[in-house]
Amino acid sequence: MKIEHAGRLTTIGIIVIGLMLTGCGKQTQGSGAPGGGAPEVGVAVMQEEPVGITTELPGRTSAQLIAEVRPQVNGIIKKRLFTEGSDVKAGDVLYEIDPAPYQASYNNAKAALARAEAQLPAVRSRVERYKELVDIKAVSRQDYDDAVSALQQAEAEVEVNKAAVETARINLAYTRIVAPISGRVGRSNVTVGALATAHQGTAFTTIQQLDPIYVDATQSSANLLQLKRNVASGRIKGNGSQQARVKLLLEDGTPYPLEGTLKFSDVTVDPSTGSFILRMVFPNPKHILLPGMYVRAVVQEGLADKAILAPQQAVARDPKGNPFALIVDSQGKVQQRSITVDRAIGNKWLVTSGLAAGDRLVVEGIQKVRPGASVKVTPLEGAKNSPETPKTVPVSTKAK
Repeated sequence: MKIEHAGRLTTIGIIVIGLMLTGCGKQTQGSGAPGGGAPEVGVAVMQEEPVGITTELPGRTSAQLIAEVRPQVNGIIKKRLFTEGSDVKAGDVLYEIDPAPYQASYNNAKAALARAEAQLPAVRSRVERYKELVDIKAVSRQDYDDAVSALQQAEAEVEVNKAAVETARINLAYTRIVAPISGRVGRSNVTVGALATAHQGTAFTTIQQLDPIYVDATQSSANLLQLKRNVASGRIKGNGSQQARVKLLLEDGTPYPLEGTLKFSDVTVDPSTGSFILRMVFPNPKHILLPGMYVRAVVQEGLADKAILAPQQAVARDPKGNPFALIVDSQGKVQQRSITVDRAIGNKWLVTSGLAAGDRLVVEGIQKVRPGASVKVTPLEGAKNSPETPKTVPVSTKAK
């Protein structure tokens, strides 16, 4: 029994010693994190680089030229000579109005002119004869004056009939309704056999010139003032040209393949919206853009040649919503910096204050450190942006 009891004690002792060793191992393992070295963080070294500043603006397309086709004479429509939705050129005949009455008026005017011109030589000859006779007093001065008056009336009659012929010719030409501009013709609002009235309210059809095409975008006056302040302070170099290049995003987000130019900006701010209109012109040879489409214009505002770009994951916000970032100082300790961000450019923030070139910005491992803690720094690959060429990102969003 004693031997059995001793064996049990030996077994219990071994178990207790094992548990003690296990506990010591856990304590050693648990205390290794704080005592085994500083936490490791990934940093990006900030540097100044040129960045193209762009603004994305909502807008609508509109035709450069719009012509509503209306008749200028009365009559019955005899023909429609175009296909709805097709492209027409200036001068193409679109409709024909019955020309018969206008042809008759033209012929009548020509006949009246011929009659007046036929009478003119006889009256002119009478004046010439009377002039010789009045000198020798073979006819009275009154007869000569009457002959001169008759000549003037005959000449005036000729001019009146010439004007009547021209009017009749114009009205006859108006029976062929032609396209005033080149462009795409819409649907026809009248049919063959309908009565046309000169200058009627309802247009026969509408022609819109689609190449080039306008894009009218709106920009807030507040953004314009901020841009002017940035240019005045030297933070941004303005493009200095009213012919700034503009890119376009279609309704589905795809980029339009051709660049346009800024034509002009409105001189009046809409008091109800606090915005003004920017008009841009885009080439549209394939008629991809149609009037009334919603688009987004990407306007090049200028160049920030000494911009600081911080990765967005490195920027946090305090309870008040103010942005801040963590940097590692020369002693390897973490510091918190309040920063100011202007806008998002790609996946980075454009920082206007709080960071400088050479600062080591904590990008990875932010959750593991607190201000004042010592850390082990690991530079991130590709953290630096090449400053050789200006960055131009097609979409820039103002920071809130």
